[in-house]
Amino acid sequence: MEIKLLQDIAIIFGLAILVLQVCHRIKLPAIIGFLVTGALVGPHGLHLLKSVHEVELLAEIGVVLLLFTIGLEFSLKELFRLKRQVLIGGSLQVFLTIIVTTLIFIFGFDLPVNRSVFIGFLMALSSTAIVLRLYQERAELDSPHGENILAILIFQDVIVVLLMLLTPFLAGAGGEGFAMGKSLLVLLAKSIFIFGVVLLAARYLVPHVLFLVARTRSREMFLLSIVAICLFTAWITSLVGLSLGLGAFLAGLVISESEYGTAALGNMTPFRDIFMSFFFVSIGMLLDIRIVLAYPVIIGLLTVGIVFLKFGLILLIAISLGVSLRSALLTGFALAQVGEFSFVLSKVGLEHNFLVGQRYQFFLAVTVITMAITPFLVSFSPRLAEIILRLPFPDRMKRGLSPMLQDETGSGTKGLRNHIIIIGYGLNGRNLTKAAISANIPYVIIETNPETVRKEKKEGKNILYGDATHIPVLEHANIASARVAVIAISDYVASRQITRQIKELNPYLHLIVRTRFVSEIDPLRDLGADEVIPEEYETAVEIFIRVLHHYLVPQQDIDRFMTEVRAGGYQMLRAQPRSLVSICDMSGCLSDSEMKVIQLEEGSPFAGKTIAEIGMRRNYGVNILAIRREEKIKPNPAADTQLQTGDVLIFFGTSEEMNKCMELCRSANPPASN
Repeated sequence: MEIKLLQDIAIIFGLAILVLQVCHRIKLPAIIGFLVTGALVGPHGLHLLKSVHEVELLAEIGVVLLLFTIGLEFSLKELFRLKRQVLIGGSLQVFLTIIVTTLIFIFGFDLPVNRSVFIGFLMALSSTAIVLRLYQERAELDSPHGENILAILIFQDVIVVLLMLLTPFLAGAGGEGFAMGKSLLVLLAKSIFIFGVVLLAARYLVPHVLFLVARTRSREMFLLSIVAICLFTAWITSLVGLSLGLGAFLAGLVISESEYGTAALGNMTPFRDIFMSFFFVSIGMLLDIRIVLAYPVIIGLLTVGIVFLKFGLILLIAISLGVSLRSALLTGFALAQVGEFSFVLSKVGLEHNFLVGQRYQFFLAVTVITMAITPFLVSFSPRLAEIILRLPFPDRMKRGLSPMLQDETGSGTKGLRNHIIIIGYGLNGRNLTKAAISANIPYVIIETNPETVRKEKKEGKNILYGDATHIPVLEHANIASARVAVIAISDYVASRQITRQIKELNPYLHLIVRTRFVSEIDPLRDLGADEVIPEEYETAVEIFIRVLHHYLVPQQDIDRFMTEVRAGGYQMLRAQPRSLVSICDMSGCLSDSEMKVIQLEEGSPFAGKTIAEIGMRRNYGVNILAIRREEKIKPNPAADTQLQTGDVLIFFGTSEEMNKCMELCRSANPPASN
């Protein structure tokens, strides 16, 4: 049996590598590759597997580990930060989707109520794995629509546990009437008890245990401890009649609230990914390609209907939360698919005969297709949003329908002149605001988060609620009379649109744009940005410092560079040391030459003499490219420049000549001049 299972695993992984290569080339998510692999090796495909049951057991472990890592990634602090979007937006999305889907399948397809409700459960969930990965790659998770997406997905990931618990009751497993009510009360009591135990463990037991384990500095012991906590908690919940998945989620939540959550997640992620591959392969094994090919029109119509249904509902919910129409559109496009947790839930439904035969095949096909088109929807969503925004929607809808901000969009901007407009109130926006206040520079902030606007307004900040992609919002901030504007958001597409509009409204304004990558500099400059600050440059700063180490720049100077850069001396580093970087590049390109940096020591024969008196180039064949003295760098020093003890000299020449010259900086016995 073990050999057969090993053979099956080798077949799965070998074929998966080939399929994933194809998916990577056509930019499809890995989940689709695993589903296709399962369809190929399964009983409806090539029938290559012998140990199907054992593969399904591995898949069950994958579900447990997935829910465990969801718990590890789940943060009560993050939930509190996004409480409004999570509790209101997430709950509305899930429950409205369930209600609308239920009504459609009851009256449109004549299905029983319980089956229709279960289909609503499946349709309510979106793909956390695909969507979050896509937006992490796009660096847009901290954008307004990114936060909306994250909040709704957090709620879905939590509510799936409840949906898994409720599914047996839909099937009548808890009895009818009074018996069902009694079963639900018992389930509620058990759940409260388990949650109580979990909270106590999170507060007193688990942190102490993990502390003792961490003290051993044994990676193996730490990993075993994490796995043991996961499996033990899942086992305990199963003993009291709750699901293994709920126990795994709670175990992850317990560890996440300790200081060891990050380390645990890093250790568990590879195991989760391996076992989750078995889960998606096992789902793919259930997919009958023949049925898909036999009913392409029905499956296509169901796919289009579900995408439009979820998009429309999420759009309405996002608008009701007060976000701008653009942000609502991007949120709707991102979450318009059926997710991987629907597969998890469908397994429970199969046990209770909610999905049988063709219905299950239709569900699998539609889910796979919606997940497959998600990367393309996300990629094209900014362009689609721009097209939709050209339609004659009310300006108030485009800006955002936040009822609590009706009276807060117009104050503080009248009469502003020569002010700075700060677009986006994240970390960069906050620091810039502090600097403006400290320097007595008039400013106005434009922010799309209504709660942030309300909070900062109370603290006296001059902040407006609105989306800067809309011209009326910019006009309200007196863009025509502003001197400087800073775009400090993470949405690159929105930054481009705002840049174009600002330069059309005020071509003389100095525009600074923050972006993620160096590759985005030129497009933004072409649109009119005067300065583009890429965050990727921070990496270049670190590399630059290491280069200085290599070229023997005094440590105190490097430390000063680091302090100034981290404290906000970014402009200084860009302006002054840039020449040193190019020098380093030049020395690396000339194989017979090099650059040396050395400090002039006390007693050196060079001290107190001018460069002309020394005859550096004539006598020693080297050039002094720059001199650093105290806080200043003097490039290409003149011949009458007098050298002083403590000067840092940047020499350039051949290796042999450089070595002679370096000795002169230390020795009091220079060789005779030619």
